[in-house]
Amino acid sequence: MFEFQFSSLSEFLQMGGVYTFHIWAVYLLFAVFISYNLLQPRMVRRHFLLEQKRRAARDEELSSKTKTQN
Repeated sequence: MFEFQFSSLSEFLQMGGVYTFHIWAVYLLFAVFISYNLLQPRMVRRHFLLEQKRRAARDEELSSKTKTQN
């Protein structure tokens, strides 16, 4: 069965004693890395869609100007 390795939350937060800073720094870097990998594709997709909308609007505007000139 599952047993807790730490008897209290403060003991958990201070795990590693001397190496506590290094352990939590690795957890933080892991969280940043995962967050970036989840958010970056969404940001790229959003940018791509906005660019496509701008291009479509520009093409439509050019098309309408060409029609009015003829």
